[in-house]
Amino acid sequence: MHYNPSAATVSASAPWRWALTGALVGLALALAWFAPARWLATLVRQGTGEHVALDAPRGTFWQGSAQLVLSGGTGSRDAMALPGQLVWRIRPAWNGLNVQLSAECCTSQALLMTVTPAWSGLRLAVADAQSHWPASLLAGLGTPWNTLQAQGRLQASTQGFSAQWLQGRLSVAGRVQLDAIAISSRLSTLRPMGSYRLILRGGASPTLELATLEGNLQLSGRGHWAGQRLHFDGTAKAAPESVDALSNLLNIIGRRNGATAIIKVG
Repeated sequence: MHYNPSAATVSASAPWRWALTGALVGLALALAWFAPARWLATLVRQGTGEHVALDAPRGTFWQGSAQLVLSGGTGSRDAMALPGQLVWRIRPAWNGLNVQLSAECCTSQALLMTVTPAWSGLRLAVADAQSHWPASLLAGLGTPWNTLQAQGRLQASTQGFSAQWLQGRLSVAGRVQLDAIAISSRLSTLRPMGSYRLILRGGASPTLELATLEGNLQLSGRGHWAGQRLHFDGTAKAAPESVDALSNLLNIIGRRNGATAIIKVG
């Protein structure tokens, strides 16, 4: 029988190669599993154009906490932090990632989301939920919110909502309702000015509807998206007894016509 030394060497070294490969794979998985929370903070900051930041992150990429901060974007000096901590939990799923978000101040139950990657984008699906947020947080987004300095409560609810980014284009489905309760502004001495409801309905041509629930400042309007651009027409009208108290605000909102300001976007 012919003895082949090289074949014997290959055969003897094969288990070691498999062991080394397994060790490297295990190390990579361990590094991924214990990836620090600051990696997620970097992704969020870059992915939102620095409009959203996770400050002082703790824990890991998969489970941790941080302070949520909204800002006007790259180079902006406006920033507003959410009181308390935002806590997240991320778990792999067969179709992507399952995400749970909780905020001490604002969520009675965790917000549940599924992120599904696509060939040229991704899809975000949000489970039906309700949450409550301080209106003052909006000031961090810059103009015009930093001028308005709104105070009050924001109550958000979702129904069958999902958003999909494909080849740079955004499409939405489902419904989002945002109630702004007992809203006031530094531009007016009237406190509160009123309560309002904004409804986003998804579909082939998503629509936006603004209505007044109560108050001396009456807001109304309708809008729709044409491609990626919002076209919105509305009005802001002061009750006769509140025109003087709301005059500065009306001047900021849009073109004045007596006690009414015209709102136009797009």
